[in-house]
Amino acid sequence: MGPGAIVIGGHFQGLGAVRALARQGIDVVVIDKEHCISRFSRYCSRFYKSPDVLDHKKIYKFLESLSNIKGMKGRVIFPTDDETVHFLSTYHTRLSDKYRLITPDWTIVKNVYNKKLSYKLASKLDIPIPASFFPGNFEELGNHNLRYPVIIKPAVMRPFFKVTGKKVFKAVNESELRKAYKLAATIIDPEEIIIQEQIPEPGKNLYSYCPVMDRGRVLASITAQRLRQHPMDFGRATTFAETKIVKELEPYAVRFLKAIDYSGLAEVEFIYDIRDNAYKFLEVNPRIWGWHSIASGAGVNLPYLAYKQALGRYVRAHQFKTGIKWFRVITDVPVGAVEIIKGNMTVKDFINSYRGRKEFAVFSWNDPIPFFGELLLLPYLYKVRGF
Repeated sequence: MGPGAIVIGGHFQGLGAVRALARQGIDVVVIDKEHCISRFSRYCSRFYKSPDVLDHKKIYKFLESLSNIKGMKGRVIFPTDDETVHFLSTYHTRLSDKYRLITPDWTIVKNVYNKKLSYKLASKLDIPIPASFFPGNFEELGNHNLRYPVIIKPAVMRPFFKVTGKKVFKAVNESELRKAYKLAATIIDPEEIIIQEQIPEPGKNLYSYCPVMDRGRVLASITAQRLRQHPMDFGRATTFAETKIVKELEPYAVRFLKAIDYSGLAEVEFIYDIRDNAYKFLEVNPRIWGWHSIASGAGVNLPYLAYKQALGRYVRAHQFKTGIKWFRVITDVPVGAVEIIKGNMTVKDFINSYRGRKEFAVFSWNDPIPFFGELLLLPYLYKVRGF
């Protein structure tokens, strides 16, 4: 057996981790600051309401107190969002006395938490990235040589997204760029603003390489194409993905993760640029992500393998199955409807995309209650998270 696990964040991505771990005989506890669907799962042994992870002192005291409960100390912690990753990495030393973490410490995590650092490191390692410019102030804007359209994005997403509800601003000319930059500079530190060329058809050319690493060495991995997201151009979350072999991704992803001596679970995102037939690095998610449960359906249980890696146990890699599809019904159906209305997809194409072996984000025949719980929570989820 071994120690249990703690999943911080019980939304649908957390539910996928709960199931993946518990089906291997691991006792799984869920903690969350808000109502969540994972607490309704038959695989969740206990649920605890926690302080907001943004309050580092409170959440640390909460976890410290939790470790004193019988059977809690030594559990492996799985984060499901960037804020939790930031907390776990900065409190790594103190938490490691009480728990096992799949999250590296801040000296490593900062390279993926801050996208400006990520892009600079990728360039240094000769990993292709979208053409990018890092102005220090408004006066430097005129020094860029990017072709329009461009996007204005933050180095650290949360403060920007919390205010704007968007991941990026778009600009098709210099006037729009200057206007968008001024607005962004009122929300975040100008040093965190990234100007980047917009890759054509961003919603249809997204790919991910997802490994479990041990100090830069790959223990197991899958690759997938993320075919739909909401919104389609610069989405907040994937709604439909499919496992595929894309050999070009692994060398770039491993080169980056090895350079920072990374251990644990990660999703390395790329975008395919049809103009020069190149896969270009976008970012690294050092945590459980939304569609990770596709891996279990493909024969590679990433959360369980990350659990074993955290315990220092032998991890045996398996070849993943291709053509496995993952979707989240309550978001993918609306996205599909919009694409059909816009003429980007036919009804037949949408229906056919669901054919074949599937992994549902929430629904499960042997664990159905979270699905109905999510339906009941829809008004609440819409209020706190939006569509």
